[in-house]
Amino acid sequence: MRSYLDFEKPVAELDAKVDELRALAATGSDIGDEISRIEDKAAEALNELYANLSPWQKTQVARHPQRPHCIDYVQSLITDFTPLAGDRKFGDDEAMVGGFGRFRGESICVIGQEKGSSTESRLKHNFGMARPEGYRKAVRLMEMADHFGIPVLSLVDTAGAYPGIGAEERGQAEAIARSTDTCLQLGVPNIAVIIGEGGSGGAIAIATASRVMMLEHAVYSVISPEGAASILWRDAAKAQDAATNLKITAQDLARFGVIDNILKEPAGGAHRDPTAMIATAGEAIASALDDLRHLDPATVRNQRRQKFLSIGRKLA
Repeated sequence: MRSYLDFEKPVAELDAKVDELRALAATGSDIGDEISRIEDKAAEALNELYANLSPWQKTQVARHPQRPHCIDYVQSLITDFTPLAGDRKFGDDEAMVGGFGRFRGESICVIGQEKGSSTESRLKHNFGMARPEGYRKAVRLMEMADHFGIPVLSLVDTAGAYPGIGAEERGQAEAIARSTDTCLQLGVPNIAVIIGEGGSGGAIAIATASRVMMLEHAVYSVISPEGAASILWRDAAKAQDAATNLKITAQDLARFGVIDNILKEPAGGAHRDPTAMIATAGEAIASALDDLRHLDPATVRNQRRQKFLSIGRKLA
């Protein structure tokens, strides 16, 4: 069953009307033209609404529970996927999914945060908030991929790294920093796609890539709007203001040079047509890999380094 966000109420009302008319039509009433008229009106309202989303509304879309998650992309785009577990130091973290498989016939290493799609799976994956062992697992997989000359794909979708006491005791900050450094040192191309939320260091740890792409209604920020509002104004209710001022949308970040490409979402967001969204992402990933495939390790490292150095210069 489709769920609607607060700002989608006009569309929800039109869709409900269509459902009522379809139920009536099933009894034999000849109201096909009326159904088509309201469907067209609903589609027009949806397109108009999504063409003018505020940063806070985009944040809500990025967090939509029916949005395709990391595992959905892996199942659709990667064949012969073999997940690997554990950081070889403490344990496994199921918030961070990783392994090796084939993308369009070529070997690839995939790393990503998985939020889960049901209550049980959300608890299992800790809502996509990785602990230190998750980032150390990512480092292990990236180093393995680098050793064998296999490109790395990161699927980013997290509100941030897990802030619990245990995570801090086991070196959360160091694990994030080491994962970020490993991204920068890879001699193989790495592609990052922000498919939902790109939150803080939890995202940067696997998104420091040769190419960084964002879905049209994804968000990418140093802190959540709620967190920023609590710090700046001591009032989480000002999250909408924080979202606007943080410049967290794909459109803002492309203008600043923080990301390289925006992937257009289906009308009404990725959650309304996950299959189409995943196909679009697959094409973008393939194109990026083709651009980078011929580069030697030194060039890959230098281009990535210059990419992130230029962001600082542009924003200075």
